[in-house]
This record gives sequence, C-alpha cells and structure tokens, in this order.
Amino acid sequence: MRIFITGASGWIGSAVSQELIAAGHEVVGLARNDESFAKLQAAGITPHRGSLDDLDSMREAAAAADGVIHLAYKHDFSDMAGAGATERATIEMFGDTLADSDRPFLFASGVAGIAPGRLASEDDAVPFSGPEAPRGGAEALALSYADRGIRSVALRFAPTVHGEGDHGFMQVISGVAGEKGVSGYVGDGSSRWPAVNRRDAARMVALALAKAPAGSRVHAVGEEGISSLEIAAAIGDARGLPLVSIPPEDAAAHFGWIGMFFGLDVPTSSARTQDLLGWTPTHAGLVADIQSGFYGSSQPSR
Repeated sequence: MRIFITGASGWIGSAVSQELIAAGHEVVGLARNDESFAKLQAAGITPHRGSLDDLDSMREAAAAADGVIHLAYKHDFSDMAGAGATERATIEMFGDTLADSDRPFLFASGVAGIAPGRLASEDDAVPFSGPEAPRGGAEALALSYADRGIRSVALRFAPTVHGEGDHGFMQVISGVAGEKGVSGYVGDGSSRWPAVNRRDAARMVALALAKAPAGSRVHAVGEEGISSLEIAAAIGDARGLPLVSIPPEDAAAHFGWIGMFFGLDVPTSSARTQDLLGWTPTHAGLVADIQSGFYGSSQPSR
C-alpha cells in the first residue's frame, strides 16, 4: 500500500514509517522544509512538500494514497485554540478527500482527559466535540467519518511515548529537576501516568492499519499507570537528586506549564487493543528507560 503520513519525520512518525516500510508498504511523508525533506529521503520515505497550513498539498497526497496516517500536530501551548482550528481543518480535508473510498484514515489522539481518576478504556468516548473543543474536537469528528465510507481509526497515544531521544513530557520534567536541584512529584505522588515505548507504539499503529475496523479507538499504552512518585524517584536516582513533594497549589510555579499535566490521575487500559490487534508491548518500560539515562544522568559525559 502507498501510505501518506503527516509527521513522518517526527518522534512517533519516524518509527511508524520504518515499521510500514519493513512490512512492504510505500511511505510518503509530509515535508515542511528542506531539513525534513532530506531526513525523509535518507530514511527511505518519499517526501511530499507541504505543511499543516497547506491543505491543497495534503489533499493531493491523500488523493494519491491507499491510506492516510495523520500524526502531525501544532504543539503550541501559547495558541491552543489556533492549533485546534488547524487540526479540525486538516481532519475535514482528509474526510472530504477519502469519502466513499473505504480507505483507512488513522489519526493521532490521546488518552489524557478521557476518564480522569479511573481506568479509561477504548469504550470511553472522548468528552470533547465541536470546533471550540480541545484539538478542535478532532477525534469525534474523524470517527464520524466511518459513516462516510472511510475506515477511520483513533490512535490514542499515552502522554509519554518514551525511549532514547525522546524530548517530550519526561524530558521536560527531568529538565525541571535538573534546574531546581530536586526531583519533584505532586502531592502524595499517587497520581498515575500511562506510558508506552516508542517501538511498541509504532508496532501498534502498523497493526491498526492492517486490522482496526472503521470507527474504532485503539490505545497505544504499554503501562496503565506509573505513579508520579515512582517517576520522580527514578529521575532523582538517575540524576543524583533528592526527592521532594510539591503541593498541588505550587505545581505550576515549580514545574511550569507541565505542572498542569504531571499531577493528573489518568490511568488507561489497552487490553481491548491488545486483543483486537494481537499486540503485546515487549520493549522497556518508562522507569527502565529513565534508569538507562535517557532523560538525564548524574554521570559525566564522555
């Protein structure tokens, strides 16, 4: 199959692309600049020039593809409304392009906020819909395209997709620890944070492309919930820093923007996804990756 991927040069997309290439698919990746273009070419991916703001370019690539995997997103916390509007416009464009074709349309979503405080599952519908909702209400909109002859599938990723080279939430939290000289956790540290190894997540996406039915939700979650205390302890051990509790009311001041997320209790199951796809996470867990020094270490560099 010829698969068009937005975000193909990114942290998750680059791993997904290699899974698909290994399975014999041709991967076409959105390239927003010369650096991305060269990176895609070097990885055996066919570059297609364009960006999330260039709907015509993406439409052209989607029309020529046997399926679309949309992983790119404007992670701009200073303009979340604008990012959501861009996401909704992109989803609408893909819906119009793929309508009545039965082609697969897989798109990135997340598990945070689905069912705070209890174990969320694939049966839980996202509570956000409409243009003004977070991420532009994209998940609810895209899943509705199952009624338009599109095999739409929500790829719900854990908030931490970890591994060597990750610069996401864990790197930010570890960076704060280095700056403050202490490894902090929020409150009593009981809040739970789901995670998945990058290689396991990529394998799940490849399986979802092959097997997931229209209108389904699949969870890229390898560990249902690691406590923030356990995460902070691992960061502290890796960096040689003391462990300290941060009162919830001080989390934003201590952690910065990441403080609004780190204290969330969002355990999430992937049991139904594993049964549906025949997927079993096998790679290292989050604490093991932290202990490996992927997020900072007290050891001097060589």
